[in-house]
Amino acid sequence: MNYKMMGRFHALILGIEAVFMLPALLISIAEGKQKTAIAFAISIALIACVAALSALFSRGAKRDFYVREGLICVGSSWAVISLFGCLPFVLSGEIPSFIDALFEMVSGFTTTGASVVSNVEGLSRAVLYWRSFSHWLGGMGVLVFLLALLPKGTDGFAVHLFRAESPGPDVGKLVPSLKKTARVLYLTYIALTVINFLFLIVGGMPAFDAICTAFGTAGTGGFGVKNDSLASYSPYIQNVTTVFMLLFGINFSCYYLLLIRNFKAFFRDEELRLYLGLVIVAVTLIALNTRPLFATTGEGLRHAAFQVASIITTTGFATTDFDLWPSFSKSILLILMIVGACAGSTGGGIKCSRVLLLFKNLKRNIANILRPQKVQVIRVNKKTVDEQTVSNTGAYLAAYIIIIIASALLLSLDGLSLETNLSATLACFNNIGPGLDAVGPTCNYALYSPLSKSILILDMLAGRLEIFPILILFNFHAWRKK
Repeated sequence: MNYKMMGRFHALILGIEAVFMLPALLISIAEGKQKTAIAFAISIALIACVAALSALFSRGAKRDFYVREGLICVGSSWAVISLFGCLPFVLSGEIPSFIDALFEMVSGFTTTGASVVSNVEGLSRAVLYWRSFSHWLGGMGVLVFLLALLPKGTDGFAVHLFRAESPGPDVGKLVPSLKKTARVLYLTYIALTVINFLFLIVGGMPAFDAICTAFGTAGTGGFGVKNDSLASYSPYIQNVTTVFMLLFGINFSCYYLLLIRNFKAFFRDEELRLYLGLVIVAVTLIALNTRPLFATTGEGLRHAAFQVASIITTTGFATTDFDLWPSFSKSILLILMIVGACAGSTGGGIKCSRVLLLFKNLKRNIANILRPQKVQVIRVNKKTVDEQTVSNTGAYLAAYIIIIIASALLLSLDGLSLETNLSATLACFNNIGPGLDAVGPTCNYALYSPLSKSILILDMLAGRLEIFPILILFNFHAWRKK
């Protein structure tokens, strides 16, 4: 185990977190919130000190960095930045309970959007900014950002970090260099965020609200600056957010195909077609099912499109209380919670690519029963999928089901309804945010006990990091030096 190299990465990541916390400090000073400003200043100083000590410890680190180091480094770094990132909440007294503050911060970095805050509008602007920015930083990935800054010659060990943090069953390079791939991803991410912000400004949204909403949309996170999420904003702003939520749910490699003008490959992408097909079908069915609840067909269609986009991309914004919708519509949303967005996007869930692989593998197994002598291979986008990827997809699904069942069972100790516990588990594990019943879009997670919140924190981290980096952290053998 290369502890020194891991210490080096932790130092760099904490340094990045300290730098990105500076705007929140400036906002608190401009607001005249002295206690909040002191909280951010102390947090930044403490993070910087720990980063410096970690850098000192990692001097002379060898570059022997393999898969297990990558998995452990990713899992532990997300835990570390969450632990330090929640300090301003606690020190300022705006979220005085440490477990609540940690829940809020993990929810931010994992782009879940589940909250324990009842009165969001009562928070200072600095805290609101830091909550929303954590979505943006966690959406594409903290380590992916770091990889974009690494010097030449680091691809050998960077690939293990990239694969461990990036969502989806298989991760490849867009360009020969992994560092350039990370840069392409982040430049695309930044460009879409800026365009989203400008569209919101054109719609008359206040600048602060627009930047926080753009951060939440880009990271598919869902933290809002108002108690009613986006319900009180204009239909134009809601429609713009719908479009951009869907855009951020698309695999970013598809945007690269557009940039290099490979339109044929873009339009024949099977995962993209499945994703858009699910959106169209779900919006149509829900709009028809909920038509009596709205004054006009257009209004019903707008809310149906918004909530489908919000749930399938695991963003978690809301324009209406969908917990009051008919069971048929809620069942569709529950299915979309599980499926999620595309691999390589900022969305959560199982991912459309895995669903595609699972169905193709099922089809192959049925064909093998009928024709055992025939060799069957799985192809996606006319490319053969290697058996290791298929096997990993099956292992992921098995771990997914076991964790969901165990978490929902433990949550039931709090005595809440089955619908509440199951939807809360799915919403946190799939990084969505709002669930159903007592954790619906007009409610929050404050009613859960500290134990249940701790379980949901682990669920959020496991869901964002595709399970295995978190499981590896609890494996004793992974921490051995040899």
